[in-house]
Formats: sequence, C-alpha cells, structure tokens
Amino acid sequence: MVKYSLMKKTDGIRDVLKSAKHRKPTQIYCPRCASPKIKLSSSLAVWLTPKEYYCENCGYRGIIVMELEVDEKEEET
Repeated sequence: MVKYSLMKKTDGIRDVLKSAKHRKPTQIYCPRCASPKIKLSSSLAVWLTPKEYYCENCGYRGIIVMELEVDEKEEET
C-alpha cells in the first residue's frame, strides 16, 4: 500500500513538470497597475540575481509579476 501511495505522488509531480516544460510564453502584467508595459530592469537581472521587473506605467520595481494563463480547453473553443 505504501508503494502505491508513493507512485501516485511521483505521477503528480511528473504531470506538473510536463506541463511546466511545455508551457507557452505568457504575457506578464504589473501587479500594481495591471499594465502590460513591464520589462526586465536590466539585462544582468537574470544572471546572478532573481529577475527584477520595472513598470513603465507606474514605476513599480520588483520581482513579482502577474501572468495571464489561458486554459487549453478555452483555446480550443
């Protein structure tokens, strides 16, 4: 019974990794003003540090952004 439970957990992890790997790029938005005019603050922001974004609309600067994720079921219809 323990093996079955462990297999179920690894199947769930495997599904998450598959969906993350094959995910299409999504549009990002500013968490403060919801503007799509948000860019990486510098080209070096990815290399050693977490991605830091800058919003051209409201001046937000931070590592948190919003993503619009469309369900595959909605795309088909």
